[in-house]
Amino acid sequence: MFVMIADIKLKEGAEEDFKKWFSESNQVLSKFPGFKSRKLLKAVDGSYRIVVEHESKDTFVKMHNSPEHEKLHPQGHSFMSEPPQRKTYDVAAE
Repeated sequence: MFVMIADIKLKEGAEEDFKKWFSESNQVLSKFPGFKSRKLLKAVDGSYRIVVEHESKDTFVKMHNSPEHEKLHPQGHSFMSEPPQRKTYDVAAE
């Protein structure tokens, strides 16, 4: 399994609109082959993290390079105060 984790910072007052956009965008992205899950996490300190799980790096890249993602990506970034900080991982053990 392939995992992408992104730490994000939302603009002041954008939380509810971002959560709505996130849920709506999940309806589109979850239809891609290899998609496992996509979650928005909120820490006790108020920071946010997005976790995306895909069957493989290849299926993630295909989704990420799709016209659907290209349309959704700028919308999501419009709620953020700075670009997300991303890291990608291969699951080493379960």
